[in-house]
Amino acid sequence: VKVVDSGGGSVQAGGSLRLSCVASGFSSRNYCMGWFRQAPGKDREGIAIMDSDGSTSYVDSVKGRFFLSTDGAKPTLYLQMNNLKPEDTGMYYCAADFCPWPGTVIAGTGGGEFVHWGQGTQVTVSS
Repeated sequence: VKVVDSGGGSVQAGGSLRLSCVASGFSSRNYCMGWFRQAPGKDREGIAIMDSDGSTSYVDSVKGRFFLSTDGAKPTLYLQMNNLKPEDTGMYYCAADFCPWPGTVIAGTGGGEFVHWGQGTQVTVSS
């Protein structure tokens, strides 16, 4: 399995960015994917997760501002980030894994349950 994430950049507070993630190599549709953020000096945190049944979860700090979507035809996961704040600055990583039973992944964890990771994309939000 290969995970490729992209779409980061530098924006001013209040701006928007859309991150993209494509995972290849899954032999079934029972996969889960998520976006993780590591801010400077902080631990990595799962901010938005899509489980294998399509259910989503978000950490409180991004609820109502960040939204997950997928094109359905292949393992893809987009993260639309609106009303960005300086505290959203960090390296964003996409992760994917085989998840045969929904309910095993949720936002807010450090990502130890995911095996396959993208290289990360930097998001910088200036005030």
